[in-house]
Amino acid sequence: MPHQIYMQRCLQLAANGFPAVMPNPMVGCVIVHEDEIIGEGYHIAYGRPHAEVNAINSVKNKDLLKESTLYVNLEPCSHHGKTPPCADLIIEKKIQHVVIGACDPNPQVAGNGIKKLNDAGVQVTSGILREEAQELNKRFYMFHKKKRPFIILKYAKSKDGFMAPAEQKQVWISNEFSQQLVHQWRGEEQAILVGTKTAKIDNPQLNNRFDNNPDPLRLVIDKNLKLSNSLNLFDQRIQTIVINEKDNRSLPKLAYVKMQFDHTLPQQILDYLYSKSIQSLIIEGGAFTLQSFIDQELWDEARVFTGVVELQYGMPAPPLKGEIIQKRMIEKDELIIYRNQVNE
Repeated sequence: MPHQIYMQRCLQLAANGFPAVMPNPMVGCVIVHEDEIIGEGYHIAYGRPHAEVNAINSVKNKDLLKESTLYVNLEPCSHHGKTPPCADLIIEKKIQHVVIGACDPNPQVAGNGIKKLNDAGVQVTSGILREEAQELNKRFYMFHKKKRPFIILKYAKSKDGFMAPAEQKQVWISNEFSQQLVHQWRGEEQAILVGTKTAKIDNPQLNNRFDNNPDPLRLVIDKNLKLSNSLNLFDQRIQTIVINEKDNRSLPKLAYVKMQFDHTLPQQILDYLYSKSIQSLIIEGGAFTLQSFIDQELWDEARVFTGVVELQYGMPAPPLKGEIIQKRMIEKDELIIYRNQVNE
């Protein structure tokens, strides 16, 4: 069978680890002997054995390994982290051919895994379904290549193009099924950000009420520390960062981080998250916060709901220039997902 078939299986397996493996990448591995899969595995969760280890352990007859080909969607690691290097294990088991989807962008690996295998006499074939492999781990690649999180914009707009009414009150634009999907997304990303008005008017919890995936790190912009401590964001149940220009202090699960409030604020936020090893950020509004990131091309994906409600006047939804990569209906809501080609 062609390499692509087995690499596709690696990608399928790898996806099973999302989001439990973060901040590690999603990795799947297949071991093939004479066109038959004799072992497979994936990285199940952060700190647990890597995909290659699980695949090798699943092979019943270990004598076949030295006559087999190992397929993996990401370059095997070559450094000691929470687990030993996978490249060393492959060499130890005398596997003679390794087929790789994409190179690892992590500077601790970045070609060193391939070099270690080559130096040991292992044949390496790389670049099989490279684009698909990189897309699967888009958060991981963005973090290591651009030194910032992968940024997702999320908002809902009315049928006539407004995000909120002129009077400052909460209005639900999307339906309950769209809202459930948003909770699922929150459980898939490591951090979530809202601006001052959104925090004040909507009083969101910014948690994941969809499944058992962890809640994201919450960030709220509050320049002059005028938000009420009675808001849900200050309940100290979930780790929360208050971005402001007055104070640096920490309480249990609540930290105040001082930043300079100028046009560089979006980049300052991203630099802070990078320093905390946060690989993904979802921005849920409001319009001013979203626009500040859009203006600086600091976004990678936008998920925009259009509801059936008409507001007639109010806060216009921010205009977007991006490639439409998905369009679908959720009951009567339309969901369009855009990709920012500038950052590809």
